[in-house]
Amino acid sequence: MKPKLLFATGNAGKLRELRALVGDAVEVVSLKDLPPVPEPVEDGATFEENAVKKAREYSEATGLPALADDSGLCVDALDGRPGVHSARYAPGSDKDRYEKLLADLADVPEERRTASFRCALALVTGRGDEARVEVGRCEGLILRAPKGTNGFGYDPVFQVEGEGGRSMAELAPEEKSRVSHRARAFLLMRRHLLAL
Repeated sequence: MKPKLLFATGNAGKLRELRALVGDAVEVVSLKDLPPVPEPVEDGATFEENAVKKAREYSEATGLPALADDSGLCVDALDGRPGVHSARYAPGSDKDRYEKLLADLADVPEERRTASFRCALALVTGRGDEARVEVGRCEGLILRAPKGTNGFGYDPVFQVEGEGGRSMAELAPEEKSRVSHRARAFLLMRRHLLAL
């Protein structure tokens, strides 16, 4: 019987990425496949702290090994903001958040608009187990205006380093899954998942 792993997400895209990565070695289930459990409060100061907290609490609540992620955008000219508050940087939609970001960077010259998407993945296999943590990064620049229609979040305003000046939202899904911060973290985590 294949080992079962809870991926603590309701995001169908993230779930597809993980299932493709581990293949048939592990049965991956999501929060939608299980009875409701309380959602952890993401109050950590870092992506790693939030990911570990979520993985630990979901593993304890379900009795399953749990994988959780926390990710966001870190802009150098804003001292790393929005960082762990990326999803709460401004009320409203993704567009509201990236428009606030563009306004906050309005006077910042191109050479200082460097940024990175970061993703921390944490795996907890049982009660009292030490969390395994892997971090992926994708470097780039914040554009002056959105470009592209793919992706979500800050993708339209993030120009991916090494991708010919294209924004993350201009990449095809298979291209994004090759270069994204989450894809890089997943690849690092793969060996731990296959050891289940």
